[in-house]
Amino acid sequence: MQITFAPAAPTAAILVLPVEKDGLDRLALGEGAPIAAAAATAARFTGEAGTALDLFVPGETVRRIVLLGVGGGDEPDWAKAGGALTAKLLTSGAIEATVDLANVTPSAAAVARFAGAAAQRAWRHDVYRTKLPDNQKPSLTTLTIAGAPAGVDAAWATQSAVTDGMALTRQLVSEPPNILYPESFVDQVTRSVEGLGLEITVLDQDQMAALGMGAILGVAQGSSRPGRLLALKWNGGGDAPAVALVGKGVTFDTGGISIKPAAGMEDMKWDMGGAGAVAGAMKALAARKAKANVIGVMGLVENMPDGNATRPGDVLTSMSGQTIEVLNTDAEGRLVLADAITWVQRTHGVKTIVDLATLTGAMIVALGNEYGGLFSNDERLAAHLTAAGLATDDKLWRFPLSPTYDKMIDSPIADMKNIGGKGAGSITAAQFIQRFVEEGVAWAHLDIAGMVWSDKPGTHHDKGATGYGVRLLDRFIRDNFEG
Repeated sequence: MQITFAPAAPTAAILVLPVEKDGLDRLALGEGAPIAAAAATAARFTGEAGTALDLFVPGETVRRIVLLGVGGGDEPDWAKAGGALTAKLLTSGAIEATVDLANVTPSAAAVARFAGAAAQRAWRHDVYRTKLPDNQKPSLTTLTIAGAPAGVDAAWATQSAVTDGMALTRQLVSEPPNILYPESFVDQVTRSVEGLGLEITVLDQDQMAALGMGAILGVAQGSSRPGRLLALKWNGGGDAPAVALVGKGVTFDTGGISIKPAAGMEDMKWDMGGAGAVAGAMKALAARKAKANVIGVMGLVENMPDGNATRPGDVLTSMSGQTIEVLNTDAEGRLVLADAITWVQRTHGVKTIVDLATLTGAMIVALGNEYGGLFSNDERLAAHLTAAGLATDDKLWRFPLSPTYDKMIDSPIADMKNIGGKGAGSITAAQFIQRFVEEGVAWAHLDIAGMVWSDKPGTHHDKGATGYGVRLLDRFIRDNFEG
C-alpha cells in the first residue's frame, strides 16, 4: 500500500477524521455535525485508540466519513489507529482514502508511526492462493495523509525503511520449507538488499568445516540441504565499534533424531524467525543510512533425521574449541548460535552482541505471545533493549542468569551438554549460549519463540508472520549507537 502526504485534503471517496478521546466537539463537519454527533452517541464512540465509526454525511453529495479514534494522541495510540484503519479498509472494496489532520495536532513522529502501522498492517502473503474470493482480496492501494506537521518526511523515511525491513522478515518467515532453505534464504536476502551498500559474506559447509564450526554443521548434517552462514555488514558510523546481531536460522525443524510430534510440526517453518528478524533489521538500517556500524549474522540450517543425522549421545566440537554432548537433537538452535557468535567475535572483534532465536517452547509457556524473553550479562544493554521494546511495542521481559543454572548443563564426558533438566528450559538454553561469549563482551539473548507468528491480528500484522524484532532492533541501534 502506498502512503502519500498532501498539504490539504483532496477529494476522496473516503475521508478519515482522527478523533482524540472525548474530542468529538472539535470536529468540523458543517451541516453533517448533528448527524455525526448523534451517530457517535448511539454507537458509544468516544475516540478510544483503534476504534472507528462509519458515517454517511449529506452535503452536495453523500460522503463516507470514518471517525477514527486516536486515544490520548501519543505515538502508540496513533500506531494503533493506523493499524485499525487498514484492517477496516484493506479488503472493503475501497481503493483510496484520505486522512485529514485538520482537527488534531499530532507530532511528526506520531504521524509517521500512524503511517508505518497502516502500511505494515497491509502486508499480505497471498502468492500461493490461486482462488482467493474477491471479498478477501486487498483493494486499498493508496492512503493519503493531509495536513501533516513539519518534519514528517524525515520521520516517515525511517518508518518506511523499517516497514520494508519487516516485509522482508515476514516474507522469509511465511515461505514454505520447500521454497525456503539455507541456500534460498541467502538468495532471497541478497536480492532484497541489493544496492543498499551492505557488505555480504556467505560461508558454505566446506568453509565452515575449515573453521572448525562443528556445532552448526552437526545440526546441518542430517539434511540434504547444506547449511550456510550469511553475514550482512553495514558501515555507517565511521570508526565507531561494531554491534553484532545474530539470528538462529533453522529453516525447518523436525527435531532431528529426537523427532517432534506430527501435530503442529508444520509451524516449524518459522524456526528461522531470529535470522529473519536480523535480515529485516539490516535492510532497514541500510535503507535509512543508519549512522552506526552493525553486522548481522545468520546461521542457516535445516534439522532433519536422515541416516547421517547427529544422534543423541554424540559429542560435537564447536568453533570455540568447547565440546558439546548432544542429549537432544531438538535443542539445536543453541548449537547454531554458538558457532555464529564465536565467528563474529573472532572475525569482527565486536564488543556488543544481541542474538535472537525462536529457541524454546518453555518461553511460550512462561510469556505466551505477549513478550519476548530477555537474558543478558550486562545491565545497561538489558535496559536499552527493554526501552526499545517498550517504545516500539516489540516488548521484552527479562529473565535471570545464574551459576546455579549453569551447573545444570555440565556434562560428565564433555564441556557441556545441550539441555539441562526438566525445569528452567529457557534459562539453561541461555546459560549454554553464554558459554560462547568472550570476556568483556556485552551480550543479550532474545528468545522470541512466541513472537514471530500469531494466530490473531495485531496492530502491525494480520494473522501469520508478525515481523517481530525489526522495529525493536532498529530503535535499539538508533537510540544507542547513532550520534
